[in-house]
Amino acid sequence: MTAITDAEFEQAAGTAPKAVLRYLRARGWGFARDFGRGQLWELRTADDHGPPFQVLVPMERQVRDYQGRVADLLETLSAVEGRRPAEILREMSLPPADWQYLRLAPPGPSGTAPLVDLVPALAGLRDLMTAAAAATVATEPQPVQPAQKPQRVKDYVASVRLDQTRVGSYVIAAHTPLSEPPAQPELPLPDALPQEPFERLVSRRLYAGVVCARQAAERSVAGDSLDDFARYVHAGLSANLCEALVRIAGEERRGYRLSFAWSADLPVEQSTPPVAIGQRLLEALEEGAKDLRARLGRRGVTVRGTVVRLRRDFPRGPGEVTVSGYLVDEDDRTRRVRMTLGREHYDRAALAHKEGHEVIVEGDLTAHGTAARMERVTGFHLQYVDD
Repeated sequence: MTAITDAEFEQAAGTAPKAVLRYLRARGWGFARDFGRGQLWELRTADDHGPPFQVLVPMERQVRDYQGRVADLLETLSAVEGRRPAEILREMSLPPADWQYLRLAPPGPSGTAPLVDLVPALAGLRDLMTAAAAATVATEPQPVQPAQKPQRVKDYVASVRLDQTRVGSYVIAAHTPLSEPPAQPELPLPDALPQEPFERLVSRRLYAGVVCARQAAERSVAGDSLDDFARYVHAGLSANLCEALVRIAGEERRGYRLSFAWSADLPVEQSTPPVAIGQRLLEALEEGAKDLRARLGRRGVTVRGTVVRLRRDFPRGPGEVTVSGYLVDEDDRTRRVRMTLGREHYDRAALAHKEGHEVIVEGDLTAHGTAARMERVTGFHLQYVDD
């Protein structure tokens, strides 16, 4: 047990009971008994068959021994969590937030990680947050998300904060402060659930996406099939999320575990146990991401380029067209995209090819082997060379 310092003892006096209770709830402690001016809280761990840890929370700051009671509580938490009381006090002072913990298992002393492992883990965690936020704002499921993200997604990712590492190999702690939820209607509909802040919606989507990715990967390994990945797209699973989970593991493909702690100011009723991603699942996640990109592709994509190939079996009617260009608002990489066009659009393509005009094509992009194909073409426009 780490003894509390004089400075920490003084800081304990300014810690409100509400902040203490929020901290305990968020870390799995449960109310056990009410003593009027104090409450007994307990923590039971799955791997400990002995008596639970206990702390007494003073509920009135006016009591004479309030400062000493909080100091005792901090020393107990310090022993349970293996952290200094100052770190716990600082975390108690933070605003309401949802937390995500990424527990890595790198070689070497506990509490350290090789730089080559940590860099991809942080990049993957950022991509994971981005994928969850993009799935939250999307109006329909996106098996492959566009590279250009809405500003709200960028703002969310910018709001995510990294905290100090935790004991237990190497644990990256991230948290997102919760904003005020949307205003509730004066006369809510019967049985209507209260609206949650955007950050909580992303946290929920993140957890659901990670759970679905793990389940799809497990079924893929067991059944030697990638079909289950597409079945989870409605729950927020995407190729981007799967790729982020793979990226976290780094080049060595080390397994890791993600766990979630929800703000006690906005409790989550259902159980959300940690999600472990082992080495055997990483290959399935990588292949699942490739399959989603190949079979379901990206929706609402715009390609701009020139017509390089035309083919149709009859003088009139539909035909095959190949456009060499780039994806608007996504990247500058030149690629060839094939598509089947109806008569009207095919005639426009033939004119563009003959006179050297650019074309702008809108539709859904899929991959077939190494080739890209535009499906369900919704728009075909000419960009005349004079424009």
